[in-house]
Amino acid sequence: RIGSIFKEPTITPTAQQLEEFGLSKALPSPNGAMRRGWNGVTISRDTIHIEGIELGFKKPVLFERHAVGGEYGAGWREVSNGRLITTFFPDDESAEPIIVDARRLSDARNVAVVYHNPLDNVATLAEHFFTRCLEAGVTPYVVTKKTVFKWQEPFWQVHKEVFDAKFRDAFRAAGLLDQTGGELQHLISDAATMQIIRWTRGGFGMSAHNYDGDMLTDEVAQVHRSPGFITSNLVGKSADGSLIKEFEASHGTVADLWHAHNRGDPTSFNPLGMAEALMGALAHAASLHGHPEGYERYVDLLRKALHNTFRYGQGTWDMAGKDAGLTTEDFIHKVGWRLGRYLANELDVEAGLEVPETISKPSVMLRRATQNIDLEKVEAMFKEFDADGNGAISLLEFEEMMIKLGIAPLKQSVDVAATRTKVQEKTTKV
Repeated sequence: RIGSIFKEPTITPTAQQLEEFGLSKALPSPNGAMRRGWNGVTISRDTIHIEGIELGFKKPVLFERHAVGGEYGAGWREVSNGRLITTFFPDDESAEPIIVDARRLSDARNVAVVYHNPLDNVATLAEHFFTRCLEAGVTPYVVTKKTVFKWQEPFWQVHKEVFDAKFRDAFRAAGLLDQTGGELQHLISDAATMQIIRWTRGGFGMSAHNYDGDMLTDEVAQVHRSPGFITSNLVGKSADGSLIKEFEASHGTVADLWHAHNRGDPTSFNPLGMAEALMGALAHAASLHGHPEGYERYVDLLRKALHNTFRYGQGTWDMAGKDAGLTTEDFIHKVGWRLGRYLANELDVEAGLEVPETISKPSVMLRRATQNIDLEKVEAMFKEFDADGNGAISLLEFEEMMIKLGIAPLKQSVDVAATRTKVQEKTTKV
């Protein structure tokens, strides 16, 4: 009966939190139970974009992470030296057992691990992935480590079969395979790690196994400023074939802000990830109930009010700085005020003035990672390369700086170009 769910971030409590909250034991994360209970197929994680503000990727990046299988459901035991045999017993009792693996352990101390990857729902995952990529106008890639982990080959094969049978012609017609030779491209997970950093233009999608998807989407979040600017929704399938979607923010519980709030200190929590999750749940609920009047308009206007509040320099501290930015409560009030005007079909004006049309890019100095930067040393480096001391670096000075620091891009030689062509051929072979 449940088709659309909104979930707030959850944690597995530490020993300190067990005592703090008076818990009898640390219950495991509910995510695994939800994925199993709702026949989880994939966890979709996409970049969030605000028109006029460049966060990281210029165009959308879509990601599908297989929702089941892999290390997360592994069984394990610490064992000593001896023989280790993994045996499969078919449900058909007339069939013979199959030894999956047999080996001798010579170390006195070992950890034996067993897990599996279900494949029955990979076709549904692939169809969902390619449909979303086609609608968003992005180029799809399938990521595995099948060159080393041969058991990952079926994941790629199923994607390829679904793509060739149902999607290839449409992607070609849309020009979305121009950079991949007109075919679906496979990426080794190592290459995907590097390409995510390089492809800051965005405009691509990736589908991967459970663990690889978890790791790679964390990387996408870092390139795109923070986990707060990434959506996360579990997609499952009900008995009648309709999609079950559970939406949540991809970031954690921001416990540091909670403790600051309890101390009475001002906070500035960016709610974009949670708000997008809530809006996604509302929109999916509306689609399951025949698009009742008012639902979609409310979601569209709420998103507009939220995004415009950021665009007009009235965002949280991480986007607008501590001087101009708003506290958690003030930001919520401002979005509520703007939403009220939109619902009443009023112009987006404040104090009789039109809002600015030009939007500035948020400074990288507002990011948490920059708190550890030694700005005095940065200033000293600037003065070293500002040869004429005019407070600006010319093109010539910039070239000398890049060369001295060893970060100047090299010309692409014939040998390098040939090597890259070979790598490209390897990653596109099926």
